[in-house]
Amino acid sequence: MTSETSPSSQWSSTSTFNNKSSDRRSLVERSKLDGKTTVITGGARGIGLALVEAAAEAGSDVAILDILDKPQKELGDLGVKAKYYQTDVTRIESLEQTFDRIKKDFGRIDNCVTAAGIVVDKPFFDHKWNECEKLLKINVLGTYFCAQLAAKAMRDQGTGGSVVLIASIASHSALPLQRLSMYGATKGAVRVLMTQLSVELAPLNIRVNSISPGFIRTDMTELCAVQQPELYSVFNSAPPVGRIGETKDITGAVNYLLSDAAAYTTGADIPITGGLISGRIAN
Repeated sequence: MTSETSPSSQWSSTSTFNNKSSDRRSLVERSKLDGKTTVITGGARGIGLALVEAAAEAGSDVAILDILDKPQKELGDLGVKAKYYQTDVTRIESLEQTFDRIKKDFGRIDNCVTAAGIVVDKPFFDHKWNECEKLLKINVLGTYFCAQLAAKAMRDQGTGGSVVLIASIASHSALPLQRLSMYGATKGAVRVLMTQLSVELAPLNIRVNSISPGFIRTDMTELCAVQQPELYSVFNSAPPVGRIGETKDITGAVNYLLSDAAAYTTGADIPITGGLISGRIAN
């Protein structure tokens, strides 16, 4: 009588045979970024700067790109190797030169976070060509080519790596009082770019994911409190958790995606919205 192997037994033996992971480190160890170099665009202030500080706290060296003259924090306070590169993400020549310098200065690129972005909140009928073009250049083309240059370095090193793109809740849904037609379109493009790259780059062991922040307290949202108080009140009333988000609410998810703890995570978008993506509460 011929014995048969159950489907579950077949699956178990096959998956064990094909399992390429041999990382037996603890979760704490796999969550560290020691020995890695992380490139962060838009890192001079706001969410980008918070991501710089978080990556450094986890042990990563950081290369910071922004168009501002200097970051809002002294890099010597980070406790890791850190260097600031004043760079315009809308100019490919500037980007190529900067990434070449990063590779020379740090010797490698392991991670990249594309946090450079701008927002325009105004009625659809009032949007102008030039400002829409600027949104597309910074939010989409800047993201695209920073990811490309980082991934090229990872490919050439043969080390794999992680790319995290910053999308937005505006790529998922719209809220009353906000008029983000072109901004939302650019962030939708970023999220679709993530899904495409996650498949194309997977054979190179380059993981690509995104996060979609909701209302996060930054210098720009605080300015909104003065200029558009009725909109600012929505930032606290609309999320089901009943408050606006802080930059520290984002850093944990990004650090996870950059770390080896996320070795099997690619093609994922993580909404960080205080529940806004699932339901809304309005006063």
